[in-house]
Amino acid sequence: MITVKSFEFNYFSVNTYLLHDETREAVLIDCGCFRKEEELELSNYVIANKLTVTHLLCTHLHLDHVFGNEFVNRTYGLKPQAHKADAETLPSPQEQAKLFGIQDKIQTIPIGKYIVGNEIIKFGNSELLVLLVPGHSPGSLIFYNKKDGFAIVGDAIFNRSIGRTDLWGGNHDVLVAAIKDKILSLPDETILYPGHGPATNVIEENLNNPFL
Repeated sequence: MITVKSFEFNYFSVNTYLLHDETREAVLIDCGCFRKEEELELSNYVIANKLTVTHLLCTHLHLDHVFGNEFVNRTYGLKPQAHKADAETLPSPQEQAKLFGIQDKIQTIPIGKYIVGNEIIKFGNSELLVLLVPGHSPGSLIFYNKKDGFAIVGDAIFNRSIGRTDLWGGNHDVLVAAIKDKILSLPDETILYPGHGPATNVIEENLNNPFL
C-alpha cells in the first residue's frame, strides 16, 4: 500500500507529495521546497522513514512546482521527469520568476526524462499511470494509482475549482474537456490530491464543481 505524504511549501503554498510503499522506495511529485527549513523538513522525513527516493516527477513546469528540483538533484542525484510539451513551450524558471517579481536566485535543472500519457512509473511494489490532462499548461500530467484509489492531479483540478488558464499555453476549453475525459471518468471514490489546497474526490467534483 502506498503512503501519500504531503508538504505545503514556498510562496505559493504548493502541495509537494512524497509517495512510498512497504519497500521504502519513494517518488517525489512537484517538489516545491524553497527555503532551507522546507528542504530540511523534506529530508528529515526521508531519513526518519529510511526512504530511497527513486523518481522526481512533475505534473507541470510552472515555477511554484519546480522550486525544489535543484535541491532534489543535489541531495538525491535525481533529474526531473516531465512532459515534453511543457519543457519546450514554457519560459524557464528564471524567466517565470522575473514575471512574478521574484528576485531570489532560481536554478534550472534540465529534464532527465520526458514522460508521456499512458506511461507506467514503477517504484517498489507500486506503480503510477501517467495521464495527460492539458489546459492548465500544454503538458500537464496526473499520476493515478488504481489499486489504492488516488491521483496526484497538479493544478488541473482543485476542490470545487479548476486550474487557471491565463498562463503560458493555457486553454480553458481544452482543460475542461481533459478533466471530464481523464479525471471525472475515474472511479467515484478516487481521491484527488491537488497542487494547492485540500484533497477531494471524483464524485464530489462531478456533483459540486461549478466550473464543470
